[in-house]
Parts: sequence; C-alpha cells; structure tokens
Amino acid sequence: MAAYKPVVVQACPKLGERITQDTLYWRGYKTPVQIKEFGAVNKIDFSPVPPYNYAVTASSRIHIYGRYSQEPIKTFSRFRDAAYCATYRDDGRLLAAGSEDGSVCLFDVSGKAPLRQFEGHTKPVHVVGFLSDKYRIFSGGDDYSSNLWDIPSATEIISYSEHTDYVRCGCASKVNADVFITGSYDHTVKLFDARTKSSVMTIEHGHPVESVLLFPSGGLLVSAGGRYVKVWDVLKGGQLLVSLKNHHKTVTCLCLNSSGQRLLSGSLDRHVKIYSTTSYKVVHSFNYATSILSLALSPEDETIVVGMTNGVLNIKHRKPEEKNENSQKKRQPAYRTYVKGRTYMPKQEDFCVSKPVKRVLRKYDKLLRSFQSSKALDAVLEPPIMLHTPEVTVAVMQELHRRGTLRSALAGRDEKQVNLLLTFVARRVIEPRFTPVLVTVADMITDIYQPVVGQSAIVDKQFLKLQQAIGKEIDYQEELLEVLGMMDTLFATFTKKRDTCLEESKSNGVTEIIETSPNY
Repeated sequence: MAAYKPVVVQACPKLGERITQDTLYWRGYKTPVQIKEFGAVNKIDFSPVPPYNYAVTASSRIHIYGRYSQEPIKTFSRFRDAAYCATYRDDGRLLAAGSEDGSVCLFDVSGKAPLRQFEGHTKPVHVVGFLSDKYRIFSGGDDYSSNLWDIPSATEIISYSEHTDYVRCGCASKVNADVFITGSYDHTVKLFDARTKSSVMTIEHGHPVESVLLFPSGGLLVSAGGRYVKVWDVLKGGQLLVSLKNHHKTVTCLCLNSSGQRLLSGSLDRHVKIYSTTSYKVVHSFNYATSILSLALSPEDETIVVGMTNGVLNIKHRKPEEKNENSQKKRQPAYRTYVKGRTYMPKQEDFCVSKPVKRVLRKYDKLLRSFQSSKALDAVLEPPIMLHTPEVTVAVMQELHRRGTLRSALAGRDEKQVNLLLTFVARRVIEPRFTPVLVTVADMITDIYQPVVGQSAIVDKQFLKLQQAIGKEIDYQEELLEVLGMMDTLFATFTKKRDTCLEESKSNGVTEIIETSPNY
C-alpha cells in the first residue's frame, strides 16, 4: 500500500516588511506585564531620578511602582473621591495631584499624609504640575480657571480665568521658570507668564485639547485633540508647523523619548504612534487591547507604560543587550566535526545507513487518511485556521473535491455549521486565488441547502451576503472589462507601426526598396 501524501497547501508570496532601525529599536521590548488597577488610569509619571519609579493615578489612589515590581511599593489613598494627574517634581522628592473635590494635594514621596493642601478651585482639578523653580505649582480645573500656588506658604499667587471650558491638560517650561501652558475643551491652548496678569499667547487647536507637550528647548509646542496632533512654533507667535492625522479616534496623551527625537501619541483607537521629530512621519506603532488614556516612557527608553480605560496597566521592559563574552565562552565543536561534518561526502567503500524520517501529519491529514471527509472539513473550519491561514481550508476543500467527497462533507450540517461555512465562503470567494474552488463550494451549498431556505433567519442572512458579494464582484469584473477595452483601444493607437516598404520605380527599370521608420 502506498504511503499517504499530505495535502499540498498552495503557498502565496508575501510582501516583505520594511525593516528600519526604528522597527528594530521599538521591537526590542519583552512581552508586556499587565496589572489591573481599581479604575481607568488617567496619568502615569516617571520619577526623573534613579531608580525611576513611576506614579500611577487611577480611581481614588496613587500607586508608586518600582521599575520591575508588579505590586505597588507605596500607595497614597487619602482622597475623598477620584484623584488626578499625580506628577513628580524634578528632584523626585515631592508629588502633586489634583482631586475631584477641587483641592490640590502635595505629598512627600517618603511619607503618607499630604504636606500641603491648596484650596481654591470650586470643581475637580485635572491638571497639576511643578514650575521649573521647584517652589511653585500650577493647576487647572473644571471651573475654567488656571491657578498658580506657592509651596512654602501654601497660598495662591494668581488665578487666571481665561478659558471658557474645562481645563484638562498642561505643562511647564523647563527653560523659563515663570512660563506654563494649559489646554482646554474650549479648543484653545494658552501660554501664561507668572509675571503678567493675563495669558501671553493663545493658540487655536480646533478641537477639545486633551494633551499638551513642550519640547525641552521650549521652542516647539505639541497639542493633541480630536484626531489631530499639531506642532506649533512658540518663538514665531504660535505658528502652525505641521498637523498630523494618523489616528482614527481621539488622541488622549503625548510623550517624548529620552533623546527628544521621537514623539509618541496614544489614542482611543488602541494605538500608540511613534513619529520622527524631524520629518513627523510615523516610524513605528504599537497596538493594545483597549482604548488608551495615558502613556509614559522611562529615561533611556527602558520601560514604556500605558494606562487604559479598563484599568489595565501595560508595562513593557526593554530586552537586555546580548554580551559578546557569553558567545566566546561557548564550547567549541569537537575535531571530528570538522573532519566529518554535514558536508562530508561518502566514499565508494563507505556503507551509508539512512535513517527513516517520521513525517508528522496535521489533524486534517490524519482525518483524510482515514477517509473522514466531514470531520476533516470541520478541522479546517476552526476560527484560527479560517482567519489566519485560509489557504489551508481551501486546500482541503480542493482535495475533497478531487476525491469526489466534497458534497457529502458539506451535507448534513446544522444551522451553526452552515452559518460558519457560508461566512467563510462569502468573505473569501472574491479573492482570485480562492475563487475557482469556492465558486464550486458555493454551488454545492446552494444545491444542498436550497430546500431549507426560509427556515432559519441566520442562514438566510448569510445567503444574502453571499449573493451580494458575488454580485459586487461581477459588477467589478464588468467594469474592469470595460476599462480593459478602453486601454486596448489606447494601446492600439500607440503601437509601433510596422516598417513599410515603398517601391519606387527608377527610369532604368530597377526596383529600389526603401525602408522608412516612423518618426518619434
């Protein structure tokens, strides 16, 4: 008896992915670690000093996590209601946060109770940050105001009420200790100078502003709101440099890498886009499970932390670089490996013993070998195979058709199985590589299950989808044939004319052949 030959799956060429230095760099992270918080993560902030702990604000708590810890090493939970925007000071010793009751709390990282509590806002405070002099705090709340506080005296220095909607984001300049910026749902970004009584610059973003970011040089400002990320030149009075629209939903957070050469944006569309700050083109992107609310990158890009709407904290650590010392210490092959290695050619007097290779069969091959056609078809109709390797499903259908058992394998199925089968055929029948086989399958399914049409709403719906898919494909083919006819007509007018031979009679009776070529 001849040995069973496995089903030959037709391999289709795939387009090679363009591998760049950014691709290699941003792929160099380990499998993410996920931590479940008590609520949506609205802010993540890394300490600017070693060991680079990070503060996570979610629900009514602020958790401090170590660099590699999966449990919080410290918790601040003395909030009556939700806490917002926990931010480190530049020395990493103090932490400021807003709250739902309108107060701004200042914590010592080594303590538990608040060192200072600033009262002045009448509605929740969503924005808190330190000015670069380390002795003043700015805040923004849902009462449309932006306030400046003095830490030593715990008093309010000045209050700005220029926004006409919620103030939801802000940042401070690292170059000028008196400058800070706030973004609001009134579609504006305002630049304030603590030495003046009003804003010194107003920028119209065009959408509710969710996040603002100032470059370390202080010359460029990035605002995010709606689907847009916009870059502004502050030194030119807020001139728009570039507007980026690479997300499908609202952009919620912004971040710069340690070198300042890459800009990261997170969005409700579950993606983190990474832009080059020279060309402002997307160089890489990450995909996450749910909508993203907050994003932070540790110094030297060692860790990327993303907070999501479902309260999950996603943490990726960079893989350690391989050291050359370990490769040098590997055991060297034995001498006989060099003498009779894989490339050794047997001599005439050598006796060669061939070791039989055991072939491992797939599940559907085993079922086909035992002539279980229906079960073999069920094996390749599983969702992972249908979605990721549809060519395997089509190859098994083709093999069953070659054997003449495809009709019996398709028959005798219940409502759920017919629905699954029709879904696959309707989705893949328009692909040219699958069309010849799936058209035959569709004909058989229609013949077999035509008597039960009208008995199941689900099956009827799938038949209608199949009809629509085939109808659209026929319309496309007709349009393509029309276009092809037009192109043939155009090409016919531009084809190279054949060389013509002109015969000219001479007076002596000799015929001269003159070849003329077309002028181009």
